[in-house]
Amino acid sequence: MVDLHSHSTASDGRLSPSELVSLAVSRGLTALALTDHDTVAGLTEAAVACSSQGLTFVPGIELEVETETGEFHLLGLGLKQWEGGWTSGLPEVQALREDRNRKIFAKMAQAGIRGGFDEVAALARGGQVGRPHFARFLVERGKVKTIQEAFTHFLGRGQLFYEKKAALSLQDAIALVHRGGGLAIVAHPMSLQLSFVQMEEKFGQWKELGLDGIEAWHPGTEPRYCRRLEGLAARWGLKVSAGSDFHGDNRPDRKLGLTAGARPIDPAVLEELFS
Repeated sequence: MVDLHSHSTASDGRLSPSELVSLAVSRGLTALALTDHDTVAGLTEAAVACSSQGLTFVPGIELEVETETGEFHLLGLGLKQWEGGWTSGLPEVQALREDRNRKIFAKMAQAGIRGGFDEVAALARGGQVGRPHFARFLVERGKVKTIQEAFTHFLGRGQLFYEKKAALSLQDAIALVHRGGGLAIVAHPMSLQLSFVQMEEKFGQWKELGLDGIEAWHPGTEPRYCRRLEGLAARWGLKVSAGSDFHGDNRPDRKLGLTAGARPIDPAVLEELFS
């Protein structure tokens, strides 16, 4: 098995990069991509851990992109460099994330939920704060029983504490990924909330901007739709990726190495992606 979409404590996962690699080895994976949100802070630790444990490492990132419908995330896979000048584009992205976090916390405070932002930040274990940390904070405050319940009733789109984050344009996000030597891949396309007819048109437009591929296989998508996404990718000459979008027990429904329909991710996906 391989996995081309996972998160660590550098963003909103529950395992450190080293712990994530150890779990991947214990589950029999042969390759792992770390794709934390808007940060490359965990990549060096993950690269060292993979090297020491004989695991192929795919350095990555997940960027939020401007969209009028749903949510648009772009994966950067196979980054060849993630330090130095390449990171100059990230402070802006991280500032947008911090602004959103402060607005979410302000809404929670206005609703009478006690505590300080530093308590939410502590749940991130030194990484970037994201909605799963607010969800865990709500669980610890006894406002909900589970993280999923926190998203369903408070943090999901349209809910009381939801706050849309300003984001990069797709053109800028693709350019950032390409400057790092990576492939620009649309993450979990169904979250765009577009019809397949609309997606087919968009994929053609986005390919002209430099899009390299789509994550056709994701645990939040039914296998029958994954196959249709593969067909759209083939039609436009786009590469196909697959991942678990693993976050640890922040998202207990997602298992490392498994994608839609609890299917193991075939190593051939990795080979074809970088061929």
